[in-house]
Amino acid sequence: MARYSFRLPDIGEGIAEAEIVAWHVRVGDRIEEDAQLADMMTDKATVEMESPVSGTVVEIAGEVGDLIAIGSTLAVIETDGDVDEVREEEAQEVAAETPGAEEVSEAETAKAAPEPVRAEPAEMPAPVPRATEAAAPAAKSAGPGKPVLASPAVRARAKDLGIDLSQVHSDGERIRHSDLDAFLRYNSGEGYHAPGASPARADEPIKVIGMRRKIAENMAASKRAIPHFTYVEEMDVTALEEMRADLNANRGERPKLTMLPFLIVAICRTIPQFPMINARYDDEAGVVTRHGAVHLGMATQTDAGLMVPVIRDAQDKNVWQLAAEISRLAEAARTGKATPAELTGGTLTVTSLGPLGGIATTPVINRPEVAIIGPNKIVERPVFDGDDIRRAKLMNLSISCDHRVVDGWDAASYVQALKKFIETPVLLFAD
Repeated sequence: MARYSFRLPDIGEGIAEAEIVAWHVRVGDRIEEDAQLADMMTDKATVEMESPVSGTVVEIAGEVGDLIAIGSTLAVIETDGDVDEVREEEAQEVAAETPGAEEVSEAETAKAAPEPVRAEPAEMPAPVPRATEAAAPAAKSAGPGKPVLASPAVRARAKDLGIDLSQVHSDGERIRHSDLDAFLRYNSGEGYHAPGASPARADEPIKVIGMRRKIAENMAASKRAIPHFTYVEEMDVTALEEMRADLNANRGERPKLTMLPFLIVAICRTIPQFPMINARYDDEAGVVTRHGAVHLGMATQTDAGLMVPVIRDAQDKNVWQLAAEISRLAEAARTGKATPAELTGGTLTVTSLGPLGGIATTPVINRPEVAIIGPNKIVERPVFDGDDIRRAKLMNLSISCDHRVVDGWDAASYVQALKKFIETPVLLFAD
């Protein structure tokens, strides 16, 4: 038998370390070649590590939430026999180009890298019995044999707990951590509590890791470094909503239009007059770069937390193209398939709570950008139109800006220019 030391390869330009966000194996597990070994996160991208060989896992480095340096040992696998020549050549090529996987003898492994490696299997929770039809809540589940939609983090947690995801019920299309929590409660004897009952829940310490840790770090850095101010304006979107309804009624095979594509077109049409809005500020160099192209970040809620995929060159796309790109990027973010390139390089961000809406928001800037725009909920209210009163659809729009780069007058002027396009939507399609 031989031992194969899998070293964490370079998974991103300039990245020195990555965080373990999920293990798919434990010490003592049998793993096949190309099977999932672990999920590693760098910045906002999660990369799946696959085993280059078949064998038994004898050592793994660190626990979920630990940071692992590029080139250090991630796992050691004891193979069934000598690694074949082809695999050996591949390992040598990888080792020559990047600090990747390489074959080592047992003696070499004993002298290996200084990072701590866990040699014994961690104590794992006992498997949880499957839910029965009588005990399960009245919600839909995938059922045996049917595909289950869930993020890698949810799948990893279910595997650790011994839960069959096909038995977990969910009110949505995807199984979330809250659905696993409900499954555990139903199968621990707590059962269903009638409306109005308020059983006390045990304290639950949760380690801040993965995407949640990245969000915490980025938001804290943004609030510490950027002097935010927020400006809110009310807009009459009655005509725009009528136009949107007409276009959707005649869309054919094209994607359904939401408010967002129209707002993006308006943003792009007004940026040339207000270039300070579409900019990035390099604190250390003391340089503000005003970008010509609009690479629009789109804040998207996922099971793992908030992600911001980027619509490249939004200024060159029409409402139908924007609708298709919004749908594609949102799905990629929610399923964990968004690439690092799709999650970086934004010059301006839009964030919306969708149907949750809200009267007004004070969004936090996605550093190093200098502005973020937040449309709020559309509501119907009576408004005065001269001497008459009419029913109108109104929406508040918020913009938060970096006061080091954008003055209050500029932000207000920009939003007023946006308002003109939103309230007279025919201008969106005029040259």
